[in-house]
Amino acid sequence: MLAWPPALSAVAGELGEPGAPGVSGSGTLPVLAALRELLPRGGLARGSVVSVAEFGLLALALVAGASADGAWCGIAGVPEAGVLAAAGLGLDPERTLLVPDPGQGWPQVVASLLDGCELVVLRPPAQAPAQVRQRLEATLRRRRGVLLVTGDWPGAQVRLRVITQGWTGLGDGHGRLRACCAEVLADGRGEAALTRARWLWLPAEDGGVAAADPADVPIAGIPAAEPTRILRAVSAG
Repeated sequence: MLAWPPALSAVAGELGEPGAPGVSGSGTLPVLAALRELLPRGGLARGSVVSVAEFGLLALALVAGASADGAWCGIAGVPEAGVLAAAGLGLDPERTLLVPDPGQGWPQVVASLLDGCELVVLRPPAQAPAQVRQRLEATLRRRRGVLLVTGDWPGAQVRLRVITQGWTGLGDGHGRLRACCAEVLADGRGEAALTRARWLWLPAEDGGVAAADPADVPIAGIPAAEPTRILRAVSAG
């Protein structure tokens, strides 16, 4: 059963779920070791917006470190999130709130999540107007959380994207896809203005995320289906 942080009690009450205490922390939220060199502070700076080009394993990996450390996390507007292998990376399903379809009132849903969660993943249904972004960023700074946007968010402090990748395990038209080696590029504003690039196993053969040696980079362009693990979803209303 998914529990609820206290600031989501209004929504939780409607769904019949009890509240639960949140956690506090330092100036950054931790990330998996393989991702630290991509971020200027070695973690996710509280009060900041981080954007990832699309939802996938990279976005989940950015969430996993904070979740494993005890942070409440929310995922809004990503219905497919429930069938990705997030828990294999360390993401705690008991402290993860899923709102697959926040509806037209998604800014209010996200603001409520930011009030109760330290890290919120958002895929907006459309480009957010400047006024909406400013309101959410104000809530973000006040609550000292992190907003991880999948897609474009003008003014994001850090932007990450996979620029090339290749899968291992297929040979001569047969075999099983086992691991993906990806080059991840990070840039942004202020202290994140310096472009950083790292090769990662995303995922490695064990399903985790690890630093990769460029000498081991496989041939790029082989597609693969994501592994599955169910996270329970909650309705926005």
